[in-house]
Amino acid sequence: MKALVVGISDCQVSADRESELVTYALGSCIAVSVWDPLRRIAGLLHYMLPESSMDAHKAETNPYMFADTGIDRLFRTACEKGADRRRLVVRLAGGAQVLDPQGVFNIGKRNYQAARKALWKHGLMIASEAVGGEVSRTVRLNAEDGRLRVREGDGSESELPLHAHSRKEVANGVPSPAGG
Repeated sequence: MKALVVGISDCQVSADRESELVTYALGSCIAVSVWDPLRRIAGLLHYMLPESSMDAHKAETNPYMFADTGIDRLFRTACEKGADRRRLVVRLAGGAQVLDPQGVFNIGKRNYQAARKALWKHGLMIASEAVGGEVSRTVRLNAEDGRLRVREGDGSESELPLHAHSRKEVANGVPSPAGG
C-alpha cells in the first residue's frame, strides 16, 4: 500500500488502487471520504471550519479549510479523475468536542452540520459515520476495496460500512451487534 497523507485543511484523490489515504488526529475537524466502487477512485478531505464566509481570503487560498468549498472541490476532483457522483459512497468521521468540553463554540457540531448541508446540496447521502463524542480519530481509506477504518484516541478501531444502516444500528459509526 502507498500511503497518501491528508493533512489538516488538505485533500487527496487517488485512482491508484494501491493507495491508502490517511488523515491523523481528527478532533473537531471532519474527514469526508468518497469512494467510487466501479472505478476504485478514493478521496479524502480533512477540513477545519464550517463556512468559507468566515474568511473569504483563506477560502480562496485554501478551499480545503472549509466544509462548503472543500467538499465542492473534493467532488469536482474525484469526478475529474473518472468517478461518477451517483456511485460515490460518502462517509464522515470527526466532529468531536476535544478542545471545547463545555460546548462554548461547538465547532465539531457546526462542522458536522456543514457537511450534512453540503452533501444535501449535492444530493448525496451519508452511508455511515463516526462523529461527535470527545475522542480524536485517525482515518484510513483503501482505494482498492473502499474499506474505511477509524482508530479512536483510546486505541479502539472499527470499520465504517459501505452501505447505510438505520440510525438505531449505527452508533458512532459502529453497527450494533443486535442489528437494531
